[in-house]
Amino acid sequence: VQLVESGGGSVQTGGSLRLTCTASIELDNKYCVAWFRQAPGKEREGVASMPFTAHSPFYADQVKGRFTVSRDRGQKTVYLQMNDLKPEDSAMYYCAASPLCSSTQPPQRIYLWGQGTQVTVSS
Repeated sequence: VQLVESGGGSVQTGGSLRLTCTASIELDNKYCVAWFRQAPGKEREGVASMPFTAHSPFYADQVKGRFTVSRDRGQKTVYLQMNDLKPEDSAMYYCAASPLCSSTQPPQRIYLWGQGTQVTVSS
């Protein structure tokens, strides 16, 4: 099983990017997908996660109202739409599969990580 991210790049402040996380198999209802990011010299932080139930997605406070996580019906692709990007959003972004996602915090147990895609926002 693999997770592959794409869609990263360089944008100016206020710009948008859409990240894509594609799984090599259908995730069905066994795993939910989360997005994390890590900037140089900082710890990895959870950004958003998409539960496979009807529960609401989780968003970190610093991205609420700007980022939207969604998944396709085939359960193999999860998206992170990022709008109104800021320089502090610059980081390597990773998608991760977890057996459990909640609406209130990033997943604590990770089954699989992707390789990451770089997002750079210039002022």
